[in-house]
Parts: sequence; C-alpha cells; structure tokens
Amino acid sequence: RIDEVIQTESSIVDIDEPETLTTHNGRIAFEHVCFRYPGATEDVLHDIDFVAEPGKTTAIIGSTGCGKSTLVNLIPRLYDVTDGKITLDGKDIRRIAMSDLREEIGYVPQKGILFSGTIASNLRFGKGDATEEEIERAADIAQATEFIDVKEDRYDSAIAQGGSNVSGGQKQRLAIARAIAKNPKICIFDDSFSALDLKTDAALRGALSENVTDSTIIIVAQRISTILHAEQILVLDEGRIVGKGTHEELLEHCEVYRQIAESQLSASELGMEESEVTMHE
Repeated sequence: RIDEVIQTESSIVDIDEPETLTTHNGRIAFEHVCFRYPGATEDVLHDIDFVAEPGKTTAIIGSTGCGKSTLVNLIPRLYDVTDGKITLDGKDIRRIAMSDLREEIGYVPQKGILFSGTIASNLRFGKGDATEEEIERAADIAQATEFIDVKEDRYDSAIAQGGSNVSGGQKQRLAIARAIAKNPKICIFDDSFSALDLKTDAALRGALSENVTDSTIIIVAQRISTILHAEQILVLDEGRIVGKGTHEELLEHCEVYRQIAESQLSASELGMEESEVTMHE
C-alpha cells in the first residue's frame, strides 16, 4: 500500500517550459476563480475575485465548510483551479515551476506539523541555511522564545516525531516560526492561531505587523479578534465572497459578517464599534 502511494502520479504538474519569476513582490490575484474537487459534480468555490497586496494582511472568515481552506490551498497548487486563474506578480501560477512558486510561500496549516530532531532543525526545515539570528528572530515573532529559553538546551532541545513532547500551542508557534524563518514573500496562516490563547494570539499578530512588513499575509480565521485590524477581510459563505472590506465596513454593510461578530463580540464591544463607524461617517 505504501508503494502504491509512492507510485501514484500527481495530476498537478509543471508545464514543459515553465516561466521564470522576474519580480518577487508576492502580489496574489484571484481572477474569477471557480473550483470543484476531482470527480465532484459541483463547484465548492464560485467566482472568487480579489487581490492580496504585499505589505498588507488579507483575512478570510466564514462558517465551517464554506471553502476557506480550499481557497488558500489553491495558492501553492495543492489543487488547480477549475475556471479562472490565480496570478503571482502578474504570472499565472500554473505557468510557474512549482518549486519556484512554493519557494515564495510560507504555509502553516491548522494543525502544526513537527519532525523528529531539534527545535533548530525544525525551524530550518524551510530554509536549511537559516542563521541562528534568523531562527531566533522567527521564534521571537512567533512568541516561541518564552518556552524555548526555559529549556536547558534551548534551540538544541529534542523534538519527538510529530511534536508529541510539546503542547499544542507550542507546536503551533514553532510551525509559525518555521514559516517566518523562511522569509517568504507570501505567508499563509490557515487557522494557525486557533490553538493559541487570546493574549498570545494578540502578541503574535502585533509582532507580525511590526516585523513582517513586506510580505503578503493571508490569514484564515474563526475568531474575529484575530482579524480585526486586517486591511482586507473576505467573508466567505457557501463558497462565495459575500463581503469584502475592513472590520468597520463589514459591520455596517455585510449581514453575514455582522452575525459572526454578534456571536463573538460582547454588546459593549459591538456598541463601541458602531460608535466608531458613526464617527467616521
């Protein structure tokens, strides 16, 4: 059975003569993208159209099963679009060599994956020649320094297969640090902050905005508190974008977003937000 998996050929392949990336800004554009899973009869994403700009955060929120993870999985070509196209700095990602495309991306799934070795070897997994300074900076941004520094061997501390000897929150912070250490042009966090307490979540987001200033940041989130200050929030509902804007704009104009906000924010917080919207008008 293992051999069968190894011998399976992927349907996602490079074209015969891939194009070279001449610019490395990290601008991602979805142009009327539709997607259905192989063998399925119905699309799970419909007419997805937006731009994620370098130096800014684009957040994606919506109910479970609305297509958030599917959407971000299209960027590193874990799947290919059914209709429309996705471009990176103006080039259709299907025309770029996958190795080049994925070199531009730091991706953190909802469940952080660690490998047997050390903390340092895990943080260098995306960039084998990362310096000590680079991995320490990444750990600091990811709020991992706090628990690394109390370990006797610090970055040389052992990590068991799957990260079974660290907590869920620590595992997630190490996975986030690994993506940052790669210094990618595009950072994708697929509900990666869900295992963090609110205080760590807020500190990490603050450190990201202060220190990762040139990259395109895409955050899939369940908690509105995680995305309050994103420059662009996409509200997904049944595979469609039903709202696009800032937190304040969506509170005023998007019913789906407002329902999510009312289920998560206190009345006083919502009242404060509404006052701020009124003041801006």
